[in-house]
Amino acid sequence: MKLYNANLSNFATKCRIAIYEKDAPVEIAPLPGGGLKSPEYLALYPLGMVPSLEIDGQIVGESQVINELLEERFPEPALLPKDAVARARVRWLCAIHDGHLEGPFRATYGHVAPDNRDAALVEKQLGIVNQKLDLLEGSIADGPYLAGDAFTLADCALAPTGVFLEKFVPLLGGKPWTETRPKLAAWWKAVQQRPSVARALGEQRAAVKERFGM
Repeated sequence: MKLYNANLSNFATKCRIAIYEKDAPVEIAPLPGGGLKSPEYLALYPLGMVPSLEIDGQIVGESQVINELLEERFPEPALLPKDAVARARVRWLCAIHDGHLEGPFRATYGHVAPDNRDAALVEKQLGIVNQKLDLLEGSIADGPYLAGDAFTLADCALAPTGVFLEKFVPLLGGKPWTETRPKLAAWWKAVQQRPSVARALGEQRAAVKERFGM
């Protein structure tokens, strides 16, 4: 089993957290040809996105699909609750991040430098991001993790974006993302202490420093 990975990617980091948490026998591999759009990688995964998982001679894409497959193949430690409603709640938290938060925030990455900034775009996108963060603040459990006492796939999903929120929001003129969100602030402090998260985010932070110089 092989995960095609880029350490900079929030979604690849999300999968690495799950792999490290489960100590799963999955090879973490660089992208063939050196990039998403290389002929070598497109031959494997024509969507040209990261991550993708090679398993049993097939390629599976999309981070949530990959993490749920890992959950089925390697059920211990469990990253989804046994209760059906609790499982649905974790998947909903993942969907808020993957489908409604990560993309609008990623749209600001090219505008961090003031001389290359579309102020109207940044204001609009940060408004969307803040709405979704407020939704999460009002929806998550008391902790220490997003769904309560247990570490779940929801924590795997949000933690990587926390790195970019921490670094980029102040540079874009916003307040620190946890400043007015005590639940998320407590979660962010706690989740970074988990070994699987610390390892994956360390790799991601090194990639951010290499790519953005920060």
